[in-house]
Amino acid sequence: MFTVDHVTKRYGKVTANDDISFSVRDGEIAVLLGPNGAGKSTIIKCIAGLLRFEGDITVCGFPNKSIEAKRALGYIPEMPAVYDLLTVEEHLEFIARAYGLGAEDREYGRSLMERFELLDKKDKLGKELSKGMQQKLSICCAILHRPRVAIFDEPMVGLDPHAIKALKELFAELKAGGASVLISTHMLDSVEDYWDVAHIMVGGSFAATRRNGRGGDESRSLEELFFQITERPGERV
Repeated sequence: MFTVDHVTKRYGKVTANDDISFSVRDGEIAVLLGPNGAGKSTIIKCIAGLLRFEGDITVCGFPNKSIEAKRALGYIPEMPAVYDLLTVEEHLEFIARAYGLGAEDREYGRSLMERFELLDKKDKLGKELSKGMQQKLSICCAILHRPRVAIFDEPMVGLDPHAIKALKELFAELKAGGASVLISTHMLDSVEDYWDVAHIMVGGSFAATRRNGRGGDESRSLEELFFQITERPGERV
């Protein structure tokens, strides 16, 4: 579980996140929806400990910038950040050593490479990979230590249909294993099948929150609610 409590992030006079509070429970998939510039990536970077902010964020009960929180967290950024001069296989070995993982986890890493069709690329350097391949490698590295909290920022951009299918299966496995999963996206059709709670962001704050099939106004689909809000940003639902 992780909790975001009254978080505000400003860049000079610009408020990117305005007093945001929410939590994602164990075994729950939450999605952040919103147009570009809504503040989705900013709050994700705050959770991951990459930005300074006002407020409090805890990961599995620990302050988000603590070592305990970082060990529990898996973060997949919007733009994959791989090492130019490490091979695919060396990336996973580096992560395994950083987290002190054993033989079983290394075998899990091999299964991730196979799932995301990276085995035949295991000897390629990071700089030789396409954007889609780098994204798949980034996913494998972030999940290798089996995080209790997994945060994905626009994870399907640049992925081929097979990789998208594999990623959706991974979401389901993380949920079944009790992980807290947060997915930021502006692609509604990519999350329609498996979300538990959706937060629609506009202008740095939440305009609406919808729980999947549990109360609220179900007369409108999530897509209808999204477009109503984002096409009329002054309205709160």
